[in-house]
Amino acid sequence: MKIKFFFNFKLTCIACLGLSVFSCSGDTPDDPTNGNEPEENKVTLSIVDKQATLETKSLYSNLWTIGQQGFMFGHHDDLMYGRKWYNEQGRSDTKDVCGDYPAVYSLDFAELSDDRHEGNEETAIRKRCILEARDRGMVITACAHWNNPLTGGDAWDNTSDQVVVEILKDGSDTNMKFKQWLDRIADFVLALKDNTGRPIPIIFRPFHEHTQNWSWWGNRCTTEQQFINLWKFTVDYLRNTKNVHQLLYMISPQMDSQKTESDFLFRWPGDDYVDVIGMDCYQGLSPTVFAGNIKTICQLAKKKMKPCGVSETGVEGFTASDYWTKQILSPATGRSLAFIITWRNKFVGGNDSDNHYFSVWKGHPSEKDFIKFYNSSITYFCNDLPNMYEMAEGVEVK
Repeated sequence: MKIKFFFNFKLTCIACLGLSVFSCSGDTPDDPTNGNEPEENKVTLSIVDKQATLETKSLYSNLWTIGQQGFMFGHHDDLMYGRKWYNEQGRSDTKDVCGDYPAVYSLDFAELSDDRHEGNEETAIRKRCILEARDRGMVITACAHWNNPLTGGDAWDNTSDQVVVEILKDGSDTNMKFKQWLDRIADFVLALKDNTGRPIPIIFRPFHEHTQNWSWWGNRCTTEQQFINLWKFTVDYLRNTKNVHQLLYMISPQMDSQKTESDFLFRWPGDDYVDVIGMDCYQGLSPTVFAGNIKTICQLAKKKMKPCGVSETGVEGFTASDYWTKQILSPATGRSLAFIITWRNKFVGGNDSDNHYFSVWKGHPSEKDFIKFYNSSITYFCNDLPNMYEMAEGVEVK
């Protein structure tokens, strides 16, 4: 296991010594507080759900704290399948390479809730993976590529600008259908319990990449106010109507090119409706763009006093042997970023010509570089995590 230091210090690795030294961003040896943080320096975070469970508030506090020290590595569907395997309990492409699971497990709630839910065998697999992830102490986040509830098309069916209008029309067929989808998510989430019987917190990021035009909730099909109303409707329904109190709500605009703070705030639903600021960033092999957007999101997160992270990234079919240290680690170094999550490695079986993968796997050219990435003092994997479900010191969540 790597040694992690849970203080507000930045670590600089001295390769020639094989050790880490501290460059303090807070206390110094001459600090009269002697390392005891004054009460006025305690951090107070505001959570969307004031009735959130203690574990959910604790997770929120730890997202903030981790972000001041390094970042958690995550991978979408990492526990469910990999490039060469499917539904093998305990398996992980990440673990196959570095011997440890990612710190963050990402999955999709759409198929267990929309019109594909009936008889969907993957629902049980997803539940198993969530329970295993929580048992290991991992962080869990879920997106939702919902089908179009008006047209019956998929998530990328943007042929109608009436879908959100109909969702927000109380009592309409589309409104009733979408609420049924949310009912299924509520039922699924409320049934998630850890090994002590406590609810399992999930970071939920509905309507991701809302800044783009390809989804039915995107900027082609909705006005700014319609999107904001849809976001609030969804949060209010899950929190107030269904009494789900184990969700943190993450927004995740698409940020592939260099962006400004105003781009991140495009269609912002309000501080009271967002817990975590994310971004989906598919910038290609452009660490400068990635670094710039990480700097911007971290600056915004500091202003908003909300944890932030990269909710999706990666390069499809990449082969660069130095990908992890050059394209991911270097741009994120020195920033207050809680996590970076790579997109999935599609299960392809023996079809090696299918290059739909975004992370490392056994036999990939970047294996050795990933080990360097794993061994960095600022990257957090499963075994590096503190107890994410106990309140972090010096952080209050209200």
